Amino acid sequence: MLSHTEMKQGKRVLIDDQPWIIVKADFVKPGKGQAFTKIKVKNLMDGRVIERTFKSSDSVAKADVVDVEMQYLYNDGELYHFMNPATFEQVALSEKQVEECKKWLKENEVYEVTLWENRAINVVPPSFMILEITECEPGVRGDTVTGATKPAVVESGASIKVPLFVEIGARVKVDTRTGEYMERAKG
Repeated sequence: MLSHTEMKQGKRVLIDDQPWIIVKADFVKPGKGQAFTKIKVKNLMDGRVIERTFKSSDSVAKADVVDVEMQYLYNDGELYHFMNPATFEQVALSEKQVEECKKWLKENEVYEVTLWENRAINVVPPSFMILEITECEPGVRGDTVTGATKPAVVESGASIKVPLFVEIGARVKVDTRTGEYMERAKG
């Protein structure tokens, strides 16, 4: 159980028998009256975000969730299949469960899969990925200013903005949290 003072950003809690992650936590101690903690939580099952207030006498249960590194295998049209490389155990996730990171899915890449009660409930891509450019317009020289970009599509299907010198077939490093081009991949 977490007391109201232990509720910090990133902690995972059980509210209404579902796992939630604390997105924001504010401890408030008014001049008069009882101290309380106001938290904003995101449901790990469906992505809903709500706010809750806990008095100093309240506590909340920790969510028994585990993050496991799993390799993305394939999509069979309905489900996305992942495998634990250590145990070779496979799990399948629905399109709704991988919705946030779907544009970053690449076969044989390792992702962080969140398990709750031995069920996969969420997938998080690596912070940075090296991906190949599959579509982009040729860069137009001339009427440009420093930092000019053009739209491009990477092998996973995500659309990103890249500098004008990047061509089809180039491998680039992308920040999956923001979707921004970082640099050309080395090697």
